[in-house]
Amino acid sequence: METVASRSTGDFYTRHFAVDQLVEKTEGETLILNIGPQHPATHGVLRLVVEMDGEYIRRCEPVLGYIHRMHEKMAENRTYTQYLPNMGRVDYLHALAWNWAYVGAVERLMGIEVPRRAEIIRIITCELNRISSHLVWAGAYLLDLGAFTPILYTFADRERILDILQIVTGSRLTYCYYRVGGVSADITPDFLKMIREFIAYFRPRLPMYRDLVTDNIILRGRCEDIGVLPVETARSYGATGPVLRGSGVAYDVRRAEPYSLYDQIAFEIPVGTAGDAMDRYRVRMAEMVQSLAIIEQAMDMLSDGPILSKDVPERIIPPRGETYFAVEGARGKVGIYLLSDGSAIPYRVKLRAPGFSNLHVFAELSIGCLLADALSILGSLDLVIPEIDR
Repeated sequence: METVASRSTGDFYTRHFAVDQLVEKTEGETLILNIGPQHPATHGVLRLVVEMDGEYIRRCEPVLGYIHRMHEKMAENRTYTQYLPNMGRVDYLHALAWNWAYVGAVERLMGIEVPRRAEIIRIITCELNRISSHLVWAGAYLLDLGAFTPILYTFADRERILDILQIVTGSRLTYCYYRVGGVSADITPDFLKMIREFIAYFRPRLPMYRDLVTDNIILRGRCEDIGVLPVETARSYGATGPVLRGSGVAYDVRRAEPYSLYDQIAFEIPVGTAGDAMDRYRVRMAEMVQSLAIIEQAMDMLSDGPILSKDVPERIIPPRGETYFAVEGARGKVGIYLLSDGSAIPYRVKLRAPGFSNLHVFAELSIGCLLADALSILGSLDLVIPEIDR
């Protein structure tokens, strides 16, 4: 389909939609409306071109390309090590998942075994990062729906996680902590103490969120039976993560395609039943509980040892070949396809961004719904536009 980014509204209307299909003979005219690319509810430069029949959406088309940064092309003129910082800028809210997917792909191609201590550190830090990502989503989503107070709570709790991760990563957002063969810095007893203190603080906060927000009749009215996503539709679009699990499919990369030491850790996979925006909300809130349990088990498994494999050469030059490595990010399946020609620079890197697939279910879910409900559906998908428009 031809891009609409540089076309006028009239051109878009005549090119995509036949008038006799859109306007029933006995009804009034429809309206083409642009939501974005500069709109607070799109959380980035995303443009939605919607055809309105009064307050109801008849058709919608997402338009990308406003923040394209050519991450995949940049991989073709950087060494494997130089490309590492890019990963923290694809999805800045769960940067460590992208860190892990990239170094995991290189390790798989080079046959490098990561030390046990480094694997456990990755699990601890990645799950902390997952909680911080979900907190940002929850606060921003509720703000989109008109509730201001919750974002103050979620961001205050998130700040505690950032204080912890800053100690070992040296950063608060665009992390570049993982390395091929391990991690860049070891953790300390004080670091673990701060995590245990955070868990003791945060776990009792979750019932507060339930009383304040989850069981609130206003939120339920904005989310229940809104944006119901059938399993077949989710699968056809390649949706993963909480979007897919909200529809009742217990697919989680940590279970379906186990990596690291996740197969040695006990945790549940929260799923929904109705597949609506409320189920997607509840799945993410439940995932934070599971992440706390994973972190506690990982800390109990921690033992002394190296944090970087002795098999890592001074220069990262994988042999000729290709590989694929996937991890479970906060928004779904994060995948890295890596093709090496035997040189110090990747021949091709393909990034599988979960938000790209999740976004496109919106075009179907929005049909026939109110414009106000469309923003609730869009927020329930937890989109990070720089990841989608990578």
